[in-house]
Amino acid sequence: MSIERINDFAPDPKARRAKAPIYRHGGKRTLDVALVLAALPILVFTVGLIALAMLIVERHNPFYTQLRVGKGGSAFRIWKLRTMVPNADEMLESHLAANPAARLEWDRTQKLTDDPRITLIGRFLRQTSLDELPQLWNVLAGDMSLVGPRPMMLDQQKLYPSNAYYRLRPGLTGPWQVSARHRSAFADRAQFDDAYDANLTLRGDIGLLFKTVQVVLRGTGC
Repeated sequence: MSIERINDFAPDPKARRAKAPIYRHGGKRTLDVALVLAALPILVFTVGLIALAMLIVERHNPFYTQLRVGKGGSAFRIWKLRTMVPNADEMLESHLAANPAARLEWDRTQKLTDDPRITLIGRFLRQTSLDELPQLWNVLAGDMSLVGPRPMMLDQQKLYPSNAYYRLRPGLTGPWQVSARHRSAFADRAQFDDAYDANLTLRGDIGLLFKTVQVVLRGTGC
């Protein structure tokens, strides 16, 4: 991922954290809570309907939780709609052991283009990003923000070459999430996070929320 592509989300290459102190230290959180509360009735209905359909078709818990790294390095439990088979961890290790090319892809991106763990319903949920909807609870609880770095797993910290992530709440969406999601190496996320942290503003967050709508409508989620 080139620095020019990353700078699509950082029009000013100089750090500007001091230019939006009110938004950074209070306004951003206020916007998060206001937008989630406004969407809460639709959110509860949509998630409930999807969860019921998954329970009927797949006959296992439709929700999935996992520990992720939060602001300051603290751990929190993220909520998602389940998109993988229940024994996903064991299946991943078996698949990587039998497929050297998949192992290289996983080590570089922490993702697989052809992931055997994903269910039929799960593939649809990922393409439409509907599996992320329960994370709005994490936003309301203060673990996450609507916009910020992609939530990182605990064991991925050793692969992350920056400190920007730890200064921010991880986001439901963000610069990386609406851009190079499938193509960039995991470590490239740090460049997106550095640029976002340096240029954090209300205008920038609103722009990223609109870009997220475009990504969802195109069905390019992952």
